Amino acid sequence: MIVSAGNQETFVFAKSIGVGLVNSAINLTKICLFDRPEFILFIGSAGSYGNHKIFDIVESKNSSNIELSFLENFSYTPIDNAVRIDTNLTKSEVVVNSSNYISTNQTLSKEFLQYNVELENMEFFSILSVAKEFEIPAFGIFVVTNYTNENAHNDFLKNHKIAMEKLTQYLIEKNIIKIKAE
Repeated sequence: MIVSAGNQETFVFAKSIGVGLVNSAINLTKICLFDRPEFILFIGSAGSYGNHKIFDIVESKNSSNIELSFLENFSYTPIDNAVRIDTNLTKSEVVVNSSNYISTNQTLSKEFLQYNVELENMEFFSILSVAKEFEIPAFGIFVVTNYTNENAHNDFLKNHKIAMEKLTQYLIEKNIIKIKAE
């Protein structure tokens, strides 16, 4: 099953599950309970902490939930803040961080690279957490729309349409979807 956040990231071949950590977790859990998929492929946009360029396509089976306050030693967590799905669906070891907030401080967000975290997407940690709980193979495919800097939102808006077209084309080329979707 192919899922996406929704809102601006809707596809005719993907089920929208909601934006952010909470909505995506709730809605994907409902799907897993009532219409359990054989696998979950999450597709969407991502911000780059610096290792990936705009419009790069990146696959992942690893996610974290690290807040900027952690990087500044203003917080800690007693819970596991990383999830990895052991799957042969992708070989990529890129870690995608998830938060309900978009990073806009380029200097601070580059510190994620010290933890081998390369991208930012709001939903992916929830997706992998739900998949792991239900023992469903899962991974994500992301297209970079922006860097995590003060221009993140404007760049996201400016690059989004082309990015979604590139993501769809990638799915066609990888034979994940059979027809070009609008």
